[in-house]
Amino acid sequence: MSAQALIPVKNGHALPLAEIPELSVAAFREAILEAVSLGQRLACLCADGQRRLFAVLADDTGGLLHVTRTQLNEPRYPALTPTCPQAHLFERELAEQYGITPEGHPWLKPVRYQRPWTPADAEPAALPLPGVMDFYRVEGEEVHEVAVGPVHAGVIEPGHFRFQCHGETVFHLEIALGYQHRGVEQALEGGPHPLSLKMAETAAGDTSIAHAWAHCRTLEGLAGVTVSQRAERVRGVALELERMANHVGDLGALSGDVGFLPTASFCGRLRGEWLNLTAEVCGNRLGRNWLRPGGLQQDLDGGLIARLAPRMAQAWAETQDSVALLWEAASVVIRFEGAGHLTPSQAREIGAVGVPARACGIPMDVRRDHPFGPYGMHPVEPALAESGNVHSRAWVRWRELFESQRHLAGAFAELAKSPCEPRPGSLPDLAPDSLCVALVEGWRGEVLHLAITDAAGRFARYKIVDASFHNWFGLALALRGETISDFPLCNKSFNLSYCGHDL
Repeated sequence: MSAQALIPVKNGHALPLAEIPELSVAAFREAILEAVSLGQRLACLCADGQRRLFAVLADDTGGLLHVTRTQLNEPRYPALTPTCPQAHLFERELAEQYGITPEGHPWLKPVRYQRPWTPADAEPAALPLPGVMDFYRVEGEEVHEVAVGPVHAGVIEPGHFRFQCHGETVFHLEIALGYQHRGVEQALEGGPHPLSLKMAETAAGDTSIAHAWAHCRTLEGLAGVTVSQRAERVRGVALELERMANHVGDLGALSGDVGFLPTASFCGRLRGEWLNLTAEVCGNRLGRNWLRPGGLQQDLDGGLIARLAPRMAQAWAETQDSVALLWEAASVVIRFEGAGHLTPSQAREIGAVGVPARACGIPMDVRRDHPFGPYGMHPVEPALAESGNVHSRAWVRWRELFESQRHLAGAFAELAKSPCEPRPGSLPDLAPDSLCVALVEGWRGEVLHLAITDAAGRFARYKIVDASFHNWFGLALALRGETISDFPLCNKSFNLSYCGHDL
């Protein structure tokens, strides 16, 4: 592979398009496949309306991202998926969005059921309907099919799960999403505009801070703006509060799925306590209207810190007591250990990120590997487990709570010593004909925002990859050979986002 095939760039830094060589299709594929074989990850593969393909590969050990591109003369190219399974969902997306056919892909099914791109002088392509499609079927005596959703009990987003079973044993699970498709990426194109940040915040509601921060860092990289250390430290507080609330909620929900009501009840309440800390700062429990490009919409003054610190300490003490009950219950631990196994080789093969990857012993965390904001000066150590089962995913969440609490306590002590800063003004114009990739470690895992600007410095393409996009297939693999009655528990142990996938 040529040394110029992959151009290195740091997380959140802009890169002129002219500095990214345009490879032949064959060289483009070779560069990606060789990089993945050497341990890099395919963090993003996307196209634009000019049939240009862009790939972003993450070198987690080297702390760099690598970018490459090619121009397709025809709407087809030899698929990466047969050799690189990490590409399978990205290539299905290319076929759906732009009518580009990765030849040799095993099954080009719709991802979000959005209308494919067509030239201006062509008839619009037919819009497929979610769930109206062929599913993979296992044939054989006593093999039966179980369909779950898209409408579920309780307040939950829609998603369809099709099981191929022999008795209680699951041979295969196929997951059909797309019911929550809102056209977020398309709406961001032509920006930035006054609603761009609001759209980014709602890419996945329970991950509002991570997506808002990734969007802000993308804009700041393209505008050449450096954010103050204080603002970055406050952003870190916002992100870790989001992580605390969701991990506490998940540990409670996992307890509820096995009928262990003490932890389920306590954590259900405590999740609200952590969310209320965020609401105290910005008026929104999900953290919306806290961050803004260039800095903060809401700072943390000394009086506010003095009010929040004892509440946070109380919530943390009660969280430890509540979750300790879970680990002391042998029936819960045995149940967790017996369900939802994902092997490390499977996790690496599909490009899993975040909690499911670390639960397989893969030491991957953007805060350490591609440090951003305060994490360069205040590093974190990824929490790891080894078994890749429900227990491991719960344990990783538990250990991450300790790291987040340590970070929050240090940030509160530091921020109380310095004055608040004024809100930043408008950003300078964005660099034209440039590309910027920003990664943020959300509570589920890696969040990626990629922006490509046109000659006027407007978004010609805006791509979002939520951690759920990488991990939904991991849930399908974790059900193979398991009993179908374990599905709710396995599903909650991943706790992936429907709308974060559908966008």
